[in-house]
Amino acid sequence: MKGERARGNGMQHKGRRSDSDPRPLRRRLRLCRWTRALPAFSLQSQDPSVEYVSGPAEGEIVSAAGTEKKQGTRKDPVCITRLLTVMATIVMERIGRVFISLQQIRELPRMLTDAAPSMPGTVRDTEVPYYFRERYVCTGYRPLYQNWRYYFLSLFQRHNETINIWTHLLALLVILVRLRQLAETVDFVGDPHSWPLLILILSSLTYSAFSAAAHLLGGKSELCHYIFFFLDYVGVAQYQYGSAIVHFYYAVDEGLHRHVRGIFMPAATVLSCLSCLGCCYGKYFNHSLPTWVRKVCQVVPSALAYIWDSSPVAKRLMSSSPASNDPAIIYHFGQVAFFLSCSFFFTFPLLERCFPGRCDFVGQSHQIFHVLLSCCTLCQIHASHLDYVGRRKLYSRLHKSGEAALFVGLYVVTLVGCALVVAFMLKKAKQVLDFKAKSK
Repeated sequence: MKGERARGNGMQHKGRRSDSDPRPLRRRLRLCRWTRALPAFSLQSQDPSVEYVSGPAEGEIVSAAGTEKKQGTRKDPVCITRLLTVMATIVMERIGRVFISLQQIRELPRMLTDAAPSMPGTVRDTEVPYYFRERYVCTGYRPLYQNWRYYFLSLFQRHNETINIWTHLLALLVILVRLRQLAETVDFVGDPHSWPLLILILSSLTYSAFSAAAHLLGGKSELCHYIFFFLDYVGVAQYQYGSAIVHFYYAVDEGLHRHVRGIFMPAATVLSCLSCLGCCYGKYFNHSLPTWVRKVCQVVPSALAYIWDSSPVAKRLMSSSPASNDPAIIYHFGQVAFFLSCSFFFTFPLLERCFPGRCDFVGQSHQIFHVLLSCCTLCQIHASHLDYVGRRKLYSRLHKSGEAALFVGLYVVTLVGCALVVAFMLKKAKQVLDFKAKSK
């Protein structure tokens, strides 16, 4: 019995940790050193109404260990409490930063508005001149004769031109990204066969930039209205020529090329200049002619130019079969479908007529026209690149070595012709405005 009791007591002493065991003290010292190495701001940046207890020093821990040895009990170390407090503080700071960032994003429109507190609000259609008005758009017009800062900052303001501006700005950025991607595989400098593709991309960038500028800055005054929208029509004419050159250079077949070889591109140059003249003429007489007359002046020359410029693509689509392994056909079909759709929305303000006053900010037919035209341009660029890669043997045989340079020269001629048209029409517009100013 005594032996068993002795063995039992021995096991109890063996299982119980001695008060002189130094392991808890070492663990506490390591924790305190770790918490002492944490950043000081973690505690000091908290609420001053809360009183924080600092952790004990190493000497205090030793004396505390001696006190525990005397009392025979062990208390929770203060340094563990400090560690948990610091960890909770860091987590709460991170959560607070995320919450502040989300809150700032939500308040971005108000911050933009506060950045320009002097910006006047929009006005109704009855408060702007007649030729500034759009059919069935009643509100959201910006007042005239403000400073340039107002019109640039109106890019972030809610008005009836906001979507028109941003649709072509975003298209401009997408086309720039596409140009950068193509520049990695296409030698636009050393390969003359790539110049038609480059002209298409440059003309697409031109019409997107000029259109965004016209919708952004054309509301400053009557003269600015004429200037920027005339530039917009120059961009449209350049894009028409860019479409013609890629269709004739890459998409044409041997039969059509044999019949229109000497006249296709000169005719495309003339039609582009006529399209610019028709659009400028319609805008010039906007204040005195009915709306349908202006649409006829703008649509008819552009339609003739499109029919001529797209004839190689139309013939190729009609002669293609489902069994043909041509990856560019689907994109050519897409560009035609997008263009016909955007032409419909440009000619007929369907949504505004059905819902007058409800499409003043978003939902206008001209906004849909912008989106569809941008999709048409992207499909056209992709289809032309596929033709540039896949039909090289054909167009290298059809076009002589100097033909690409000749077409670049015709592009410059088109640009000069459109500039002369704009200068002539702008001179007439200034004469009308001066006469109106003197008669007042």
